[in-house]
Amino acid sequence: MKATAPSAPVINPQAPNSATGSSVRVCWSLYSDDTVESYWLSYRPVQDSPPGKDQEEFTVTVKETYCSVTNLEPNTQYEFWVIAKNRAGPSPSSEHAVYMTAPSPPVIKTEAIRSCEEAVLICWESGNLNPVDSYTVELTQVEMPATSGVTESVVGIPTCESLIQLQPGQSYTICVRALNVGGPSARSEPATVCTTGSYFPLNKATCHPWLNISEDGFMVIRSERKSLTREPLPSQTQFTRCVAVMGNLIPVRGRHYWEVEVDECLDYTVGVAFEDVPKQEDLGANGLSWCMKHTFAASRHKYEFLHNRTTPDIRITVPPKKIGILLDYENSKLSFFNVDIAQHLYTFSCQLHRFVHPCFSLEKPGYLKICNGISMPMHATFY
Repeated sequence: MKATAPSAPVINPQAPNSATGSSVRVCWSLYSDDTVESYWLSYRPVQDSPPGKDQEEFTVTVKETYCSVTNLEPNTQYEFWVIAKNRAGPSPSSEHAVYMTAPSPPVIKTEAIRSCEEAVLICWESGNLNPVDSYTVELTQVEMPATSGVTESVVGIPTCESLIQLQPGQSYTICVRALNVGGPSARSEPATVCTTGSYFPLNKATCHPWLNISEDGFMVIRSERKSLTREPLPSQTQFTRCVAVMGNLIPVRGRHYWEVEVDECLDYTVGVAFEDVPKQEDLGANGLSWCMKHTFAASRHKYEFLHNRTTPDIRITVPPKKIGILLDYENSKLSFFNVDIAQHLYTFSCQLHRFVHPCFSLEKPGYLKICNGISMPMHATFY
């Protein structure tokens, strides 16, 4: 009986989780009575090329009805088709099928991580030129054995950030994966988060041109007055008159505590403000900010607790070198402390109908050092 060429193979749709960032597993089938000696599996990247423009194609010869194709680009669609071959010749081509490689791993923005005792807000860059379907955040408690693996996964995240509830007083290692139809990416480089206290970065977009932020992000520095080529234009984001910068506190209600190291001879203002506080006004000069201001002149210390340009008549006899600030959303209060002697200085009753952020201002050259991510001291828990 004369041999006949095989019928066209049937290429299978891509199976879930069958790809990596550089490979896909392609499968197909054929009629059982066909005799096949080998297959030609051809593929090319799916591109929006102009009509008539040739695309580079690749072909591999295999014996089985499956093949793992390697050296591919991540998060990229490839078009596959297969031809069966025996002594009588090749079969017609199968229908074309589109497979997709898994994404590249995301990149966590470690400098933008914000956390508190109950939660973390983590942001990342996709790491992929093409869109992905979703992201998964994986958390492992640091003190648990490595063999225990992932303790929690948050799946189906559509954007490049996630606010995740955590347990207080713990340390977590956090990784992110990107997902598409081909499967998950490898894990991102890990980031470590501690829920011992409120941890926040400074918001460089708000920083007045005369201020600098240290490389570690915890020091605000004002050098001798710089001569600007032109006055900064009024801005909704950047401070342009008040020489100040804001922190980026996690949007979680509850209690937040941080400390600021100050020089006794320094003129400074520290407190909180709404994000849309007027950037052309001094802190404490409106109803959108609550602040402690210190002025040093003629060897005398002047302390004001400012909101809407008003301050109570308060005398502080021991100039603080480290100021503790307690923001209490639950009781609508903002309290200030002299940390070294555990002394309560003043408490505002605030209408906190929205989230506020820490703010820091320097009226003269000097620096402020911010201490955050720390536990609340016992003396602050009574206010």
